[in-house]
Amino acid sequence: MKSAGSTPSAKPRLTTSAMIASIAAEGQRTKPAPFGHALVELARSREDAVGMTADLGKYTDLHIFAQAFPNRYYQMGMAEQLLFAAASGLAAEGFMPFATTYAVFASRRAYDFIHQTIAEEDRNVKIACALPGLTSGYGPSHQAAEDLALFRAMPNMTVIDPCDAHEIEQVVPAIAAHRGPVYMRLLRGQVPLVLDEYNYRFELGKAALLRDGGDVLIISSGIMTMRALEAAQALSDDRIDAAVLHVPTIKPLDTEAILREAGKPGRVVVVAENHTVIGGLGEAVATLLMRAGVHPAFRQIGLPDEFLAAGALPTLHDRYGISTAEVKRQIKEWLR
Repeated sequence: MKSAGSTPSAKPRLTTSAMIASIAAEGQRTKPAPFGHALVELARSREDAVGMTADLGKYTDLHIFAQAFPNRYYQMGMAEQLLFAAASGLAAEGFMPFATTYAVFASRRAYDFIHQTIAEEDRNVKIACALPGLTSGYGPSHQAAEDLALFRAMPNMTVIDPCDAHEIEQVVPAIAAHRGPVYMRLLRGQVPLVLDEYNYRFELGKAALLRDGGDVLIISSGIMTMRALEAAQALSDDRIDAAVLHVPTIKPLDTEAILREAGKPGRVVVVAENHTVIGGLGEAVATLLMRAGVHPAFRQIGLPDEFLAAGALPTLHDRYGISTAEVKRQIKEWLR
């Protein structure tokens, strides 16, 4: 029998709740419902702002808005197509709807309604969608791994992938000031706080260099910026100097910043995204570099072109290469 001192430490057994666990690491600073609170703050000065959802107010943090402004809150029931058609109608009458649901329902179930009634008509509707990419363990029915590719292809649509609570609070008033349709990936519940430590300010259409480094440039969006920063810090212990360029606006892309940073010699360029490698930020950056004649060593970290498994999120993030440990491992391997 092995002694207690020789027994290897085992990871704690994950429960079903880990399928919808927070993306925040243990002990990480978080902020509750940043979208809901930011929308309430906006609505105090914007009487045209209304909140709409399809039976998911509690799960998109819109219930906070409903409590503050019950007469400006519209619960449309389990009818996503109706939700977006009605949002378009309200926008046509001068309102500014913030319409929320899960990303799978907006990008797949209601895509044609958004395309025809909101995008084609250039209506001032802000679409905020929870569970983007691999932030749910409930399998393909709830995993919006291809939402950015779909909305990038839609004319008139601005597409945003925020990193954390600090950024979401700034995105809400920024997209309200922008006239036109917006698709925003939504992080809800206890959302990590990361970017406030970098004196970060969100600007629509602008990327931000959060840290510089001479060995590798990580271009990232959404939660992968958080993972990129964590991986960069871990890589520094191995004397690998990593830069992180955060690109929250997927469309329109900040081509100037990307070309400037990717054009610096001697660095491997890695695009990290919580999205399929088909049609998202990685392919947008690769296309930009190719067209501009900028040819660094180029790699992608993203979800595979397949239907993803169900399971605990920490396990799935390791399996599909988007955990901090996997980001670090892949970059070290490429730099060999």
